[in-house]
Amino acid sequence: MTDSPSSAPQPAAPTSRVAARAARQHGRAGRNLPAAVGVGVGLGAVVVASLFIRREAFLAVVAVAVCLALWELTNALAERHVKVPLVPVAVGAVAMLVAAYTAGGQALAVCFVLTAVAVVIWRTSEGPDGALRDVAGGIFAAAYLPLLAGFVVLMLAEEDGPWRVFTFIVVTISSDIGGYALGVVAGKHPMAPSVSPKKSWEGFAGSAIACVVAGTLTVPLLLDGPWWAGPIVGLAAVLTATLGDLSESMIKRDLGIKDMGSVLPGHGGVMDRLDSLVIAAPVVWLLLHLFV
Repeated sequence: MTDSPSSAPQPAAPTSRVAARAARQHGRAGRNLPAAVGVGVGLGAVVVASLFIRREAFLAVVAVAVCLALWELTNALAERHVKVPLVPVAVGAVAMLVAAYTAGGQALAVCFVLTAVAVVIWRTSEGPDGALRDVAGGIFAAAYLPLLAGFVVLMLAEEDGPWRVFTFIVVTISSDIGGYALGVVAGKHPMAPSVSPKKSWEGFAGSAIACVVAGTLTVPLLLDGPWWAGPIVGLAAVLTATLGDLSESMIKRDLGIKDMGSVLPGHGGVMDRLDSLVIAAPVVWLLLHLFV
């Protein structure tokens, strides 16, 4: 007895619907948008609450984020057999951030140098094989994350520190928001296809518009800075934030990974959220120091 056409196996419709729903959620930008928005709002609430309730609480948030990002970066570099001495780098990271808050920029620089020395001593005790490579990786990690994040803490230590940091965060994350919005809608011309195929010139235009608007609003209104300083801070933020994003994309492409981690649904790892912030921090700190 042969099967009739009506009894032939049919496609699994529920599975197709689940796949279609997942595809809609991830969208053209390749991320789970509902999860990304939820996690972003939650992180923003933690940052703002710690920033304005007690400065030391925000300092602790920065220290935890930097240490998590260091752990992610260490694991990623291990894919290319670079063994970062995590203990001296993590201890030095906390010391750098505390020194920047309590004693300023010179103390930050001194702690970075001491961290580099500690990395050399720690790695030397483990033998000569691959020592130069591992030491270079450790010093790179210390400079890339805690040293640059220290400029956020230098902003925090100012008399109007919470508002400076809030301005910096708003202006810098506007680059991601504006770039994502316009890039998904109109992105057609790749900006750096060999490094980040999904980043487009249209998205960069959206980032620039969003950053300039954010700077124009926040610098005069929140910091009592001159009106012309806002657009300058916005332009500097979009350039450095984009450079930071592309730099991390280049590192990930060289390592053959998509995200630095997976602790933040819809975003990847902590390192994937800090890439643009840490590169923009020294430039924004300097401009606010000069103009405000």
